[in-house]
Parts: sequence; C-alpha cells; structure tokens
Amino acid sequence: MLAADPGASIASIATEAGVDRRTVYRRFASREELLAAIYESRVTAIEEAIQDARLREAPVTVALHRYVENIITVNRTWPVDLTRMLAHDTVRNRRDACVEEVDTFLQRATHEGLLRPDLPHGWANALLPQLMHLVSRQLPELSAAQAADVVVDTLLRGLGAS
Repeated sequence: MLAADPGASIASIATEAGVDRRTVYRRFASREELLAAIYESRVTAIEEAIQDARLREAPVTVALHRYVENIITVNRTWPVDLTRMLAHDTVRNRRDACVEEVDTFLQRATHEGLLRPDLPHGWANALLPQLMHLVSRQLPELSAAQAADVVVDTLLRGLGAS
C-alpha cells in the first residue's frame, strides 16, 4: 500500500491490514517508525536472498539465477520507494554491504567468463537491479523462477538477434 501511495495514512493501512488503527499505533509510535520497520524488513530479506544464493560458493550460473529469483521475490513482497528507504543511514549501510557482495560476485562471473570483460566496471551491477525491478513490476504474471529466467537471459544474451 505504501509503495502505491507513500502518503497513505495509518488509518488506511490499518483498514487494509484488517486491524484497528490503535493496533498499529501500539506497535509503531509513528508513521516513520512503521516505515523504518518496513525498510529494515526489506533489507533483511535482501541479506537473506544473498545468503541463500551462496554467491561465493555455488557455481556462478546457479548462484546468479538463485539470487535473481530471490530478489524478484523481495521486490514483489516489499515494493518500497528505494529513495526513501535509503534515506535511513542504517538501512543504507546494510544495503551498501549487499551491493558490494553482489559486485564481488559479478566480478567473479566476469573472471569465470560468464560476463564480458570489456564492459565498463560496475555496468553489470548497475544493470542487474534495473532488470530485476522491471520484471518484478512489468511481468507479475510470471513466477519468480520464470521472471528470473527472463532477467538472466537478458543479462547474459542481451536483446540482439545475433
């Protein structure tokens, strides 16, 4: 609800959740505290997605697909405004650590020949989140695994016909 309307009131959030507004206020003293909890939950889910993908140990193609599938699930479960989320220092620092972990993995993918070495440094790490975000929003009819297939294929083979 907050992804669709960042200004949604606590009363409307409570109604959507099927609880009384007072129930929400017992758990969260303010709207900002509620948002902070949502952002913390999203970054925790991202950390778990990375851990589950085993980016350092699993074969690169397996880890890539598992990571993408996991993050698509996170994007669909926690569709938040990333600009607002990253305004929280603790969340931003944890997310930055996740970005570094993925960047290290993508460097491994390049060294192992899965990604082209002639691309600008960081290009794959900039493109991959955009592809995952796009498929999460534009292809909701696909399962997370099917959506991951689209993202991985696009990342590895591009859009060219040759």
